[in-house]
Amino acid sequence: MDVIDFHIHYVKKELLNPTWLNYLESINPEFFSKMDEFSEHPELVVAHLKTEGVRYAVVLPECAPATSGYVPTEEVIDYCRGHETLIPFASINPNVHEDIAQRLEEYVKIGGVKGLKLHPSYQFFYPNEARLYPLYQKAQELRIPIVFHIGTSIFKGTRLKYCDPIYLDDVAVDFPDLKMIMAHSGRGFWYEDCFSLSRLHRNLYMDITGLPPQNLLRYFPELEKNSEKVVFGSDWPTMPTSIRANIEAIKDLPLSEKAIEAILYRNAQRILFDI
Repeated sequence: MDVIDFHIHYVKKELLNPTWLNYLESINPEFFSKMDEFSEHPELVVAHLKTEGVRYAVVLPECAPATSGYVPTEEVIDYCRGHETLIPFASINPNVHEDIAQRLEEYVKIGGVKGLKLHPSYQFFYPNEARLYPLYQKAQELRIPIVFHIGTSIFKGTRLKYCDPIYLDDVAVDFPDLKMIMAHSGRGFWYEDCFSLSRLHRNLYMDITGLPPQNLLRYFPELEKNSEKVVFGSDWPTMPTSIRANIEAIKDLPLSEKAIEAILYRNAQRILFDI
């Protein structure tokens, strides 16, 4: 079975805040010791993903200098160029960038990005603020998905009030053709809220990044019923186990083969490639 990992990070020491670097070193010391090699040679990441059983992976930048760091979209675009396995996304911060809709269009049409990542709790905005609406309109026109960080975080300065998933209800209603993914599916506080919202809105999906796969049915007892709205993500390299171990743990859940295929590949394929 092909697997799409909807959530990996491009990490580079000089771009990340100390909290992230310390966490990465503690949770994945093997990667941390080789970080410079991985950040300079994307072919090493491609080879690693292949070994782990991943066919495609979404590579996320991060413009959140006040909390986690500033990993520019431009660096991610350059890093992914020429590697089919690596799918670049953009990061736009409404408190840093001007002309955010135009910036997104340039990233897509010139840089070739396939989606957008927003971090409300790291970048300090509510997702339903009117100033974001031109950005959403542009993403809907361009037919690209938006990933929102929805869940707790270890980064200093994070303000959780901004990533309560209820604010996505307005966006889902006002932009019915905009595909949106709730990264981490409400980790810590909002599992039930994310599940209910994804059931309510056809354009709202859950990303299970950062959740122990063996606990998924505890967080979401009716996961089988919602399997068409769930995508797999690893959070690599900020994870304590291998990507393959998480994939196998999902395969071992008492879910139908159809549901497992949807979570690991088919839903992401539909979102990314309109298939």
